[in-house]
Amino acid sequence: MAPVDMGGDLSGRLLGGRYRVTGRLGRGGMGVVCRTVDAVLGREVAVKVLRAHTDASSAELADLRTRMQREARAAARIRHPGVITVHDVAEEDGLPLIVMELIDGPSLDDVIDERGTIDPREAAGIGAEVADALGAAHDAGVLHRDVKPGNVLLDRAGRVVLTDFGIASLEAPEDGATTKLTRSGELIGSLDYLAPERAQGQDPSPASDIWALGMTLYAAVEGSSPFRRTSVWSTLTAIVTEPLPEPRLAGPLAPVLHALMDKDPRGRPSAAEARRMLADVAAGRTPQGVRPPSVPAAVAAPPPGFGPPPAVEPLVSGEPGAGDGDGARGAGRSRRRALIAAAAATVVLIAGGVTYALVGGDDHTTASGSAKDPAAESAKDPPSKPTGPGKTASSRGGRATGTAGQDGERPGDTASPSGSRSPGGGDGGGPEASSAPPPGAAPVCHGSGGGRYDCEVWRDATSYTHGGEPVGTLKHGVNYFFCQENLGRRETYGTWSNVWWARTDDDNGHRDVYVSVVYVKGGNNDEPLPGLPEC
Repeated sequence: MAPVDMGGDLSGRLLGGRYRVTGRLGRGGMGVVCRTVDAVLGREVAVKVLRAHTDASSAELADLRTRMQREARAAARIRHPGVITVHDVAEEDGLPLIVMELIDGPSLDDVIDERGTIDPREAAGIGAEVADALGAAHDAGVLHRDVKPGNVLLDRAGRVVLTDFGIASLEAPEDGATTKLTRSGELIGSLDYLAPERAQGQDPSPASDIWALGMTLYAAVEGSSPFRRTSVWSTLTAIVTEPLPEPRLAGPLAPVLHALMDKDPRGRPSAAEARRMLADVAAGRTPQGVRPPSVPAAVAAPPPGFGPPPAVEPLVSGEPGAGDGDGARGAGRSRRRALIAAAAATVVLIAGGVTYALVGGDDHTTASGSAKDPAAESAKDPPSKPTGPGKTASSRGGRATGTAGQDGERPGDTASPSGSRSPGGGDGGGPEASSAPPPGAAPVCHGSGGGRYDCEVWRDATSYTHGGEPVGTLKHGVNYFFCQENLGRRETYGTWSNVWWARTDDDNGHRDVYVSVVYVKGGNNDEPLPGLPEC
């Protein structure tokens, strides 16, 4: 029988001599999750298969096998209706399989994608169920370490299920791999949901799971993660040093969010206390036992030594996982090196000997700080023309998608725009842009690793889909971009006009969106940006 090809269609394949694949449910950091039928019992089950790569060493594969076996053991150790049930562990072509119950319903991540935001009381009800499951896990000596919307499944019958224990830690794991799986200084989890103490290299604790639950619920009611920034480093810094942006849409859930995301882990409630607080909100009652945050609202400075080393470029390896749910967000990024691509996207930060391992999660780190008042922004700086390809709209999170910016001028441009102003606001108007930067043009974008290029955005800019639909905002400052493309749609602001668009991730969490190069400092009219490759 041919070896398992995780990138191919597994439909019809009999896994472990028993489980017939009928479709793919999702793809996570460690494996592919398939919908299957148990040929012996005749029931539908989900099967997770380890994703291996040809350049993975035998030691790395052994490490991943142990991780998957530990995932099965962790879930099986917890007896709770809110924790995924593991039926079996098998092998196919030497790769381990985890056979789990099939949950008929979407993930919380899918629901957020579909709706944009979730009602606070509904989110609180979901959170109460997750907190109850976490309490059972903690009582069993299991830390989940990767609580996030993609790992919360919503059964159509109303059951809330916590899944993907792929990076869980166990007391007395009995697999002989304690030191191997948790190396000194290694941070494991999904970046957006990482607790401050974990970002500083401290050991995980039940309080770290509670922080991640708070982040999950914040993303559900607000539509985006509160500390997501435009790089791994800036996101970690925000998690550790910045106060929680005041929730705008959380209503009665807001004080509970502040309690769950206390910067000091000692100030966070236990899982049982969190369940009671969330259940109160879900029932329309005033939550009891909510304590004020144990640290000031503003943190004076990063911890000593907390800062990126000079002239050290992060090493990005692997590809992002998409969670185990169906319809997970985000497309994969090119990587310089695939060690065990879907098993761990590892970013070496080399700050106090800390390594951040993004396992089974999402390595995009776009910004999502506190929202601006669209009316105030519009009053401050009303654009004279439509700023997108003939369209105006509001983003999913309620932000204005006009170019709310600074003063309408590009301060300190190193290259003045060439050519005359062209008509703006239309689709495909104006002359064709040149296919390459002018000879000898000084780069205005510089490679930062992992297929990304840092460019300076001189004012807040609207982000668009490839087809021209406005979706969000990219804030001014240094942002990363992937490439640029002539989309045949003209953007004009003042005397600057261009049909080239740069692909990036915006500050509302939208990925692979486009921003006009008009708003990137140092470019010329109707020319691509020097230093940024074409898509």
